[in-house]
Amino acid sequence: MAKHMQHLKALRDIAFDYGVGEHPDLASMARELSRTVYQSKQALAGDLADLRTRNRGFERWLVAQRNKPDISVLVMAWPANYATPIHDHAGLWGLELALHGALEVESWDRDENRKNLRLSGRDWLGPGDATWFDADNRHAHRCRNLSRHETALTLHVYGGDLAQYLTYQRAGEAGQWTASPQRSALAGRLYA
Repeated sequence: MAKHMQHLKALRDIAFDYGVGEHPDLASMARELSRTVYQSKQALAGDLADLRTRNRGFERWLVAQRNKPDISVLVMAWPANYATPIHDHAGLWGLELALHGALEVESWDRDENRKNLRLSGRDWLGPGDATWFDADNRHAHRCRNLSRHETALTLHVYGGDLAQYLTYQRAGEAGQWTASPQRSALAGRLYA
């Protein structure tokens, strides 16, 4: 997977440059990542084509990690029409950017006891489009590949290692939710 290096390295460098401080400027990071994706859209799609044709289900690929400040960069492959459960990011800040295909991202707010969630917004991302969230224990979201036929690819930048998180399902009572702990799994590493 060495051919990924040039374009992923540029995206990784932007994430590392802008991912400083407890509350980095995610809007500026998104703008620079988007500009790079637009400029190299065709080449990037070609370089990552093998991830779109693997047909192995949802996969998370580590691109890079850094300590001090903590940051991780990943590429995710979303099979056709795949949707995540509603989930949090363990209080980390994060940015998600579409590389290929289209993704719907529903944002949810949850109360402090994690029993009530409320839909608070929805974004649709095409190549180069990004959404982000601050470090906040109340944020949760659900993501879905909008294509019925093609795998989508996204770039994710987090303010740390998202090793554990919670997923949420509706409980029997109206408006009540249950939280289940989850562990993140990686399909492998893309070297940048």
